[in-house]
Amino acid sequence: MYLGAIRKGPRNHIGDIDGILVGNAQDEAARTGVTVVLPGMRAVAGGDVRGGGPGTRETDLLDPSCLVDAVDAIVLSGGSSWGLEAASGVAAWLGARGRGYRVGGSPLVSPIVPAAILFDLMNGGDKGWGEEPPYRALGRAACEAAAANFELGNAGAGLGAVAGRYKGGLGSASAVSESGLAVGALIAANPFGAVVAPGTDRFWAAPFEMDGEFGGRGAPDAGGFATLDPLAGSKADASPGGNTTIGVVATNADLTPADARRIAIMAQDGLARAIRPVHAPVDGDTIFVLATGACPLGKEARHVALSALGALAADCVARAVARGVYEASSLGTAVSFRDRHRI
Repeated sequence: MYLGAIRKGPRNHIGDIDGILVGNAQDEAARTGVTVVLPGMRAVAGGDVRGGGPGTRETDLLDPSCLVDAVDAIVLSGGSSWGLEAASGVAAWLGARGRGYRVGGSPLVSPIVPAAILFDLMNGGDKGWGEEPPYRALGRAACEAAAANFELGNAGAGLGAVAGRYKGGLGSASAVSESGLAVGALIAANPFGAVVAPGTDRFWAAPFEMDGEFGGRGAPDAGGFATLDPLAGSKADASPGGNTTIGVVATNADLTPADARRIAIMAQDGLARAIRPVHAPVDGDTIFVLATGACPLGKEARHVALSALGALAADCVARAVARGVYEASSLGTAVSFRDRHRI
Protein backbone atom coordinates (compact mmCIF):
# COMPACT_ATOMS: atom_id res chain seq x y z
CA MET A 1 0.00 0.00 0.00
CA TYR A 2 1.42 3.39 -1.02
CA LEU A 3 1.30 5.90 1.85
CA GLY A 4 2.92 8.99 0.36
CA ALA A 5 3.55 12.14 2.40
CA ILE A 6 2.60 12.13 6.08
CA ARG A 7 1.08 15.12 7.84
CA LYS A 8 -0.80 15.73 11.04
CA GLY A 9 -4.58 15.70 10.77
CA PRO A 10 -6.68 18.90 10.76
CA ARG A 11 -7.45 18.63 14.48
CA ASN A 12 -4.16 16.88 15.38
CA HIS A 13 -5.90 14.50 17.72
CA ILE A 14 -7.66 11.16 17.69
CA GLY A 15 -10.88 12.83 16.52
CA ASP A 16 -9.32 13.01 13.05
CA ILE A 17 -10.39 9.38 12.68
CA ASP A 18 -13.94 9.58 11.33
CA GLY A 19 -16.46 8.12 13.75
CA ILE A 20 -14.27 8.43 16.86
CA LEU A 21 -15.64 10.61 19.67
CA VAL A 22 -13.98 11.44 22.99
CA GLY A 23 -15.64 12.51 26.21
CA ASN A 24 -14.00 13.86 29.38
CA ALA A 25 -15.41 14.23 32.88
CA GLN A 26 -13.62 15.45 35.99
CA ASP A 27 -14.05 15.67 39.74
CA GLU A 28 -12.07 18.82 40.52
CA ALA A 29 -12.19 18.35 44.29
CA ALA A 30 -10.84 14.81 44.08
CA ARG A 31 -8.35 15.79 41.33
CA THR A 32 -9.29 12.84 39.18
CA GLY A 33 -11.22 12.13 36.03
CA VAL A 34 -12.36 9.80 33.28
CA THR A 35 -11.95 9.76 29.51
CA VAL A 36 -14.08 7.61 27.22
CA VAL A 37 -13.39 6.85 23.56
CA LEU A 38 -16.63 6.08 21.70
CA PRO A 39 -16.59 4.70 18.17
CA GLY A 40 -19.70 5.46 16.15
CA MET A 41 -20.11 1.74 15.49
CA ARG A 42 -18.62 -1.30 17.19
CA ALA A 43 -14.92 -1.36 16.31
CA VAL A 44 -12.31 -4.09 15.97
CA ALA A 45 -9.93 -3.78 18.90
CA GLY A 46 -6.66 -5.01 20.32
CA GLY A 47 -4.54 -4.24 23.34
CA ASP A 48 -1.12 -4.60 24.90
CA VAL A 49 -0.06 -4.29 28.55
CA ARG A 50 3.63 -3.65 29.29
CA GLY A 51 3.78 -2.04 32.72
CA GLY A 52 4.57 -4.03 35.84
CA GLY A 53 1.61 -2.74 37.85
CA PRO A 54 -1.42 -2.63 35.53
CA GLY A 55 -5.06 -2.15 36.40
CA THR A 56 -7.34 -3.23 33.56
CA ARG A 57 -10.76 -4.60 32.63
CA GLU A 58 -11.84 -6.82 29.70
CA THR A 59 -8.32 -7.19 28.27
CA ASP A 60 -8.52 -10.99 28.01
CA LEU A 61 -11.33 -10.81 25.45
CA LEU A 62 -9.04 -8.75 23.19
CA ASP A 63 -7.02 -11.90 22.53
CA PRO A 64 -7.59 -12.67 18.82
CA SER A 65 -8.50 -16.25 19.73
CA CYS A 66 -11.51 -15.12 21.77
CA LEU A 67 -15.12 -14.96 20.57
CA VAL A 68 -15.78 -11.20 20.77
CA ASP A 69 -13.99 -9.35 17.97
CA ALA A 70 -15.24 -5.79 18.49
CA VAL A 71 -15.80 -3.34 21.35
CA ASP A 72 -18.25 -0.54 22.09
CA ALA A 73 -16.00 1.88 23.99
CA ILE A 74 -12.63 2.22 25.70
CA VAL A 75 -12.28 3.86 29.11
CA LEU A 76 -9.21 5.56 30.57
CA SER A 77 -9.57 6.55 34.21
CA GLY A 78 -7.77 7.90 37.20
CA GLY A 79 -8.43 6.45 40.62
CA SER A 80 -6.37 3.27 40.67
CA SER A 81 -8.61 0.23 41.18
CA TRP A 82 -11.52 2.51 42.11
CA GLY A 83 -11.41 3.92 38.59
CA LEU A 84 -12.29 0.63 36.94
CA GLU A 85 -15.87 1.29 38.04
CA ALA A 86 -16.01 4.04 35.40
CA ALA A 87 -16.39 1.33 32.78
CA SER A 88 -19.55 0.12 34.55
CA GLY A 89 -21.06 3.58 34.15
CA VAL A 90 -20.12 3.60 30.47
CA ALA A 91 -21.54 0.10 29.97
CA ALA A 92 -24.82 1.14 31.62
CA TRP A 93 -25.03 4.21 29.37
CA LEU A 94 -24.38 2.14 26.26
CA GLY A 95 -26.73 -0.67 27.26
CA ALA A 96 -29.59 1.74 27.86
CA ARG A 97 -29.17 2.83 24.24
CA GLY A 98 -29.04 -0.70 22.83
CA ARG A 99 -25.34 -0.57 22.03
CA GLY A 100 -23.41 -3.75 22.73
CA TYR A 101 -22.82 -7.39 21.91
CA ARG A 102 -26.10 -9.14 21.23
CA VAL A 103 -26.45 -12.81 22.10
CA GLY A 104 -29.10 -14.84 20.29
CA GLY A 105 -32.61 -13.48 20.62
CA SER A 106 -32.07 -11.76 23.95
CA PRO A 107 -33.66 -8.31 24.19
CA LEU A 108 -30.63 -7.13 26.12
CA VAL A 109 -27.15 -6.35 24.86
CA SER A 110 -23.84 -6.72 26.64
CA PRO A 111 -21.66 -3.63 26.07
CA ILE A 112 -17.98 -4.52 25.69
CA VAL A 113 -15.94 -1.82 27.43
CA PRO A 114 -12.24 -2.52 28.04
CA ALA A 115 -10.62 -0.11 30.47
CA ALA A 116 -7.33 0.83 32.08
CA ILE A 117 -6.55 3.01 35.08
CA LEU A 118 -3.71 5.20 36.23
CA PHE A 119 -2.70 5.92 39.81
CA ASP A 120 -3.55 9.47 40.98
CA LEU A 121 -4.49 8.81 44.60
CA MET A 122 -1.62 10.79 46.13
CA ASN A 123 -1.99 14.11 44.31
CA GLY A 124 -3.58 15.99 47.21
CA GLY A 125 -7.21 15.78 46.10
CA ASP A 126 -10.08 14.88 48.41
CA LYS A 127 -10.40 11.11 48.09
CA GLY A 128 -12.77 10.74 51.05
CA TRP A 129 -15.60 9.29 48.98
CA GLY A 130 -16.45 6.44 51.35
CA GLU A 131 -18.68 3.86 49.68
CA GLU A 132 -19.56 6.12 46.74
CA PRO A 133 -16.46 6.72 44.62
CA PRO A 134 -17.26 9.09 41.75
CA TYR A 135 -16.10 6.97 38.84
CA ARG A 136 -19.34 5.32 37.72
CA ALA A 137 -21.00 8.74 37.50
CA LEU A 138 -17.93 10.17 35.78
CA GLY A 139 -18.09 7.40 33.20
CA ARG A 140 -21.69 8.28 32.33
CA ALA A 141 -20.87 12.00 32.26
CA ALA A 142 -17.96 11.36 29.91
CA CYS A 143 -20.30 9.54 27.52
CA GLU A 144 -22.70 12.46 27.55
CA ALA A 145 -19.80 14.82 26.77
CA ALA A 146 -18.41 12.74 23.88
CA ALA A 147 -17.65 14.83 20.80
CA ALA A 148 -15.23 15.12 17.90
CA ASN A 149 -13.43 17.94 19.73
CA PHE A 150 -12.27 17.79 23.33
CA GLU A 151 -9.86 19.36 25.82
CA LEU A 152 -6.27 18.28 26.43
CA GLY A 153 -4.03 18.71 29.47
CA ASN A 154 -5.94 18.84 32.76
CA ALA A 155 -8.94 17.01 31.31
CA GLY A 156 -10.53 13.63 31.90
CA ALA A 157 -8.09 10.97 32.99
CA GLY A 158 -5.29 13.52 32.71
CA LEU A 159 -6.61 15.84 35.42
CA GLY A 160 -4.71 14.26 38.31
CA ALA A 161 -1.73 12.98 36.31
CA VAL A 162 1.91 13.72 37.13
CA ALA A 163 4.63 12.91 34.57
CA GLY A 164 8.05 12.53 36.14
CA ARG A 165 8.79 15.91 37.75
CA TYR A 166 6.10 17.75 35.75
CA LYS A 167 2.31 17.96 35.82
CA GLY A 168 1.04 15.28 33.47
CA GLY A 169 -2.10 15.33 31.39
CA LEU A 170 -4.20 14.13 28.51
CA GLY A 171 -2.50 14.41 25.12
CA SER A 172 -3.38 13.49 21.56
CA ALA A 173 -1.85 13.57 18.09
CA SER A 174 -2.71 12.31 14.62
CA ALA A 175 -1.04 11.44 11.33
CA VAL A 176 -2.68 11.21 7.91
CA SER A 177 -1.03 9.77 4.81
CA GLU A 178 -1.43 10.97 1.24
CA SER A 179 -3.24 7.72 0.47
CA GLY A 180 -5.87 8.37 3.16
CA LEU A 181 -4.65 6.05 5.90
CA ALA A 182 -5.07 7.83 9.23
CA VAL A 183 -4.02 7.11 12.80
CA GLY A 184 -4.46 9.00 16.04
CA ALA A 185 -3.34 8.48 19.62
CA LEU A 186 -4.91 9.60 22.89
CA ILE A 187 -2.68 9.28 25.96
CA ALA A 188 -3.12 9.98 29.66
CA ALA A 189 0.49 10.63 30.68
CA ASN A 190 1.25 9.83 34.32
CA PRO A 191 4.59 7.97 34.15
CA PHE A 192 7.18 7.41 36.83
CA GLY A 193 9.86 8.20 34.23
CA ALA A 194 10.98 11.53 32.79
CA VAL A 195 9.35 13.06 29.72
CA VAL A 196 11.88 15.91 29.51
CA ALA A 197 15.66 15.46 29.23
CA PRO A 198 17.02 16.36 32.70
CA GLY A 199 18.50 19.82 32.96
CA THR A 200 16.80 20.97 29.74
CA ASP A 201 13.46 22.13 28.38
CA ARG A 202 13.55 19.51 25.60
CA PHE A 203 11.06 16.66 25.41
CA TRP A 204 12.43 13.19 24.75
CA ALA A 205 9.74 12.96 22.05
CA ALA A 206 11.02 16.08 20.25
CA PRO A 207 12.47 14.26 17.20
CA PHE A 208 8.89 13.26 16.28
CA GLU A 209 7.27 16.68 16.82
CA MET A 210 5.13 18.14 14.03
CA ASP A 211 4.77 21.90 13.50
CA GLY A 212 5.77 22.93 17.01
CA GLU A 213 2.85 21.05 18.60
CA PHE A 214 4.58 20.91 21.97
CA GLY A 215 6.58 24.10 21.89
CA GLY A 216 9.07 23.51 19.09
CA ARG A 217 12.00 23.69 21.48
CA GLY A 218 14.02 21.12 19.60
CA ALA A 219 15.54 17.78 20.49
CA PRO A 220 17.93 17.25 23.40
CA ASP A 221 21.54 17.84 22.39
CA ALA A 222 23.20 14.67 21.12
CA GLY A 223 25.74 12.90 23.31
CA GLY A 224 26.06 12.31 27.02
CA PHE A 225 22.90 10.29 27.57
CA ALA A 226 24.73 6.97 27.78
CA THR A 227 26.19 8.04 31.13
CA LEU A 228 23.08 9.82 32.41
CA ASP A 229 21.49 8.48 35.59
CA PRO A 230 18.64 6.35 34.19
CA LEU A 231 16.30 7.73 36.85
CA ALA A 232 17.20 11.39 36.37
CA GLY A 233 14.04 13.44 36.02
CA SER A 234 11.79 10.64 37.25
CA LYS A 235 9.47 10.95 40.21
CA ALA A 236 11.28 11.30 43.52
CA ASP A 237 9.14 8.53 45.05
CA ALA A 238 9.60 5.24 43.21
CA SER A 239 7.01 3.34 45.26
CA PRO A 240 3.93 1.94 43.53
CA GLY A 241 0.73 3.95 43.59
CA GLY A 242 1.61 7.10 41.71
CA ASN A 243 2.19 6.20 38.10
CA THR A 244 1.11 4.66 34.75
CA THR A 245 0.59 5.85 31.17
CA ILE A 246 -2.50 4.56 29.38
CA GLY A 247 -3.98 5.31 26.00
CA VAL A 248 -5.88 4.49 22.84
CA VAL A 249 -4.72 4.38 19.23
CA ALA A 250 -7.44 4.65 16.59
CA THR A 251 -7.13 4.10 12.86
CA ASN A 252 -9.39 3.96 9.82
CA ALA A 253 -7.59 0.83 8.57
CA ASP A 254 -9.50 -2.44 8.12
CA LEU A 255 -7.69 -4.41 10.81
CA THR A 256 -8.39 -7.89 12.10
CA PRO A 257 -8.18 -8.48 15.86
CA ALA A 258 -4.71 -10.00 15.33
CA ASP A 259 -3.66 -6.93 13.34
CA ALA A 260 -4.95 -4.64 16.09
CA ARG A 261 -2.95 -6.56 18.67
CA ARG A 262 0.21 -6.17 16.59
CA ILE A 263 -0.36 -2.41 16.18
CA ALA A 264 -0.86 -2.09 19.95
CA ILE A 265 2.49 -3.83 20.52
CA MET A 266 4.23 -1.54 18.05
CA ALA A 267 2.51 1.55 19.47
CA GLN A 268 4.05 0.87 22.88
CA ASP A 269 7.38 1.84 21.31
CA GLY A 270 6.05 5.39 21.28
CA LEU A 271 6.10 5.37 25.08
CA ALA A 272 9.75 4.32 24.95
CA ARG A 273 10.51 7.27 22.64
CA ALA A 274 8.86 9.75 25.02
CA ILE A 275 9.51 8.45 28.55
CA ARG A 276 12.71 7.35 30.34
CA PRO A 277 12.46 4.82 31.97
CA VAL A 278 9.20 3.25 30.83
CA HIS A 279 7.31 -0.02 31.43
CA ALA A 280 8.73 0.00 34.94
CA PRO A 281 7.59 -2.27 37.78
CA VAL A 282 5.71 0.71 39.24
CA ASP A 283 3.91 1.60 35.98
CA GLY A 284 0.86 -0.09 34.44
CA ASP A 285 1.40 1.04 30.85
CA THR A 286 -1.44 -0.12 28.58
CA ILE A 287 -2.32 0.71 24.96
CA PHE A 288 -5.61 -0.15 23.23
CA VAL A 289 -6.22 -0.03 19.46
CA LEU A 290 -9.53 0.69 17.69
CA ALA A 291 -10.02 0.17 13.94
CA THR A 292 -13.02 1.57 12.08
CA GLY A 293 -12.25 -0.36 8.87
CA ALA A 294 -12.96 2.47 6.41
CA CYS A 295 -9.55 2.27 4.68
CA PRO A 296 -8.74 -1.10 3.03
CA LEU A 297 -5.13 -2.21 3.37
CA GLY A 298 -5.49 -4.82 0.64
CA LYS A 299 -4.15 -8.35 0.63
CA GLU A 300 -0.89 -7.92 -1.24
CA ALA A 301 2.04 -6.90 0.96
CA ARG A 302 -0.39 -6.39 3.84
CA HIS A 303 2.43 -6.98 6.30
CA VAL A 304 4.23 -3.97 4.81
CA ALA A 305 1.20 -1.74 5.30
CA LEU A 306 0.79 -2.97 8.88
CA SER A 307 4.46 -2.24 9.54
CA ALA A 308 4.03 1.33 8.33
CA LEU A 309 0.84 1.75 10.34
CA GLY A 310 2.54 0.50 13.49
CA ALA A 311 5.39 2.96 13.01
CA LEU A 312 2.95 5.84 12.57
CA ALA A 313 1.06 4.73 15.67
CA ALA A 314 4.24 4.74 17.75
CA ASP A 315 5.13 8.22 16.51
CA CYS A 316 1.64 9.50 17.41
CA VAL A 317 1.88 7.96 20.88
CA ALA A 318 5.22 9.69 21.52
CA ARG A 319 3.82 13.02 20.34
CA ALA A 320 0.66 12.57 22.41
CA VAL A 321 2.68 11.98 25.59
CA ALA A 322 4.58 15.25 25.09
CA ARG A 323 1.41 17.16 24.15
CA GLY A 324 -0.31 15.94 27.31
CA VAL A 325 2.48 17.40 29.43
CA TYR A 326 2.84 20.56 27.34
CA GLU A 327 -0.89 21.33 27.50
CA ALA A 328 -1.22 20.64 31.25
CA SER A 329 -1.64 23.33 33.90
CA SER A 330 -0.10 23.36 37.36
CA LEU A 331 -2.25 21.68 40.01
CA GLY A 332 -1.40 21.56 43.70
CA THR A 333 2.28 20.76 44.06
CA ALA A 334 2.57 19.49 40.47
CA VAL A 335 4.19 22.26 38.40
CA SER A 336 3.41 22.39 34.68
CA PHE A 337 5.99 22.46 31.90
CA ARG A 338 4.80 25.92 30.87
CA ASP A 339 5.11 27.36 34.39
CA ARG A 340 8.49 25.79 35.04
CA HIS A 341 9.92 27.14 31.81
CA ARG A 342 7.87 30.38 31.86
CA ILE A 343 6.19 29.87 28.51
